[in-house]
Amino acid sequence: MQKFVCSVCGYVYDPELGDPENGAPPGTPFEALPDDWVCPACGAPKTAFT
Repeated sequence: MQKFVCSVCGYVYDPELGDPENGAPPGTPFEALPDDWVCPACGAPKTAFT
């Protein structure tokens, strides 16, 4: 699975790890994250990821 990087702080979203603390269990593709999901490190919106 492709990883996505926050353009604000550099946090890497790895779909294999997910973001369990914020409701995204391991295996959750980036595209499946809700639109209101934000970077767990800096709070940037999903649209800030590339």
